[in-house]
Amino acid sequence: MDLKGRDFLTLKDYSPEEITYLLDLAAEYKKKKKEGILVDHFRGKNIVLIFEKTSTRTRSSFEVAAHDLGLGTTYLDPKSSQIGKKESIADTARVLGSMYEGIEYRGFGQEIVEELAKYAKVPVWNGLTNEYHPTQMLADLLTIREHFGTLKGLKLAYMGDARYNMGNSLMIACTKMGMHFAAGAPTKYFPNDELTALCREYAEVSGGSILLTEDPAEAAKDADIIYTDVWVSMGEPYEIWEERIRDLMPYQVNTALMGHAKKTAIFLHCLPAFHDLKTEIGREMGERFQLTELEVTDEVFEGNRSKVFEEAENRMHTIKAVIAATLL
Repeated sequence: MDLKGRDFLTLKDYSPEEITYLLDLAAEYKKKKKEGILVDHFRGKNIVLIFEKTSTRTRSSFEVAAHDLGLGTTYLDPKSSQIGKKESIADTARVLGSMYEGIEYRGFGQEIVEELAKYAKVPVWNGLTNEYHPTQMLADLLTIREHFGTLKGLKLAYMGDARYNMGNSLMIACTKMGMHFAAGAPTKYFPNDELTALCREYAEVSGGSILLTEDPAEAAKDADIIYTDVWVSMGEPYEIWEERIRDLMPYQVNTALMGHAKKTAIFLHCLPAFHDLKTEIGREMGERFQLTELEVTDEVFEGNRSKVFEEAENRMHTIKAVIAATLL
C-alpha cells in the first residue's frame, strides 16, 4: 500500500484498510526492534518536531522512531519556534518544508496542523491537537489487537470527558474498525453532534456502533476495553478543576466499574495518569480536594488488567510506521 507523501492529521482521512496496513507495519517494526534488526533506511533525511505543548511520550516516541529509521531530528519547544508569533504558519511550513522531509506538530487547534500540511509540501504528522490525537489511536489499536488478536466486534468504553481529542479520536478509530464505542459521561461532555453523526456513518459500514450515556455502568457493561484520560490539565483555573472533578467522579475507573466489564477486559490510559499523589499536580489536587486518586484508582492502574505501559511503548512502534509509510 502506497501512503508516500500523505499527511497524518486525523484517522478520518484514512480507510480501515490503510489503518490496518499501518498496524501491520508497526507490528513488523516492533518485531524487528526486539530482534535487533536495523531498519535505518532513511539515513541522510531529517524531520522537525514542533512542540507547542510539551510531552514525554510523544517526543520520546518520535525521536527514538526517527533514530531507528536513520533520520536526523530537530526539536522545537514552545520557546524555540516563532510559529504564529513572528512568522505565520504558512511561512513556517514553507521554510521547514524546504529543509526537512517531514514535520510533526503537537499543539493547539487542528486548524494549525491543517495549515502546516497545506503549505509544507512534505508529510505533516499530528502529534496531538485539541481535537484529535491520531498517533495515540494507532498505539491503542495495536495494543488491543495484540491482546485480543482482533479489533472487529470488541467494545471500548471511554469514561470521562469525551468532548476533545481522546473521546473524538477513539470514537473515530472504533467506528472505522468495526468496534463498538461507548462513552460514559454527563451529556455536556459528549462528543459534538456533527462528529457523532459522521462516526455513525462509519459504524454503519464497518458493523460498529456508538453509545453515549450518562450511566457509567451502562457504558462499561460487557466492555472489552475500559479507557480513560485525565480530567484536568495544567494551567487550567481551579474553578474548572472543581467543576470537572464534581461532574466526573461518578465515572472514575475503579474496581466496581471494572466489574461491569467482561472478566477478560483490559484497562488503557494515554498517560499521564493521576492514580496517586506522586506528582506535583497530583499532590496539589490532593491538598485542594482531599482526593488521593482521580480518573483511575491506583488499584486498577497497577492491576494485572492494566496494559498502559505496553500501550505507551506502542506509541514508538506505530509512530515509526507512520513516518516510514509516508516519507517521500
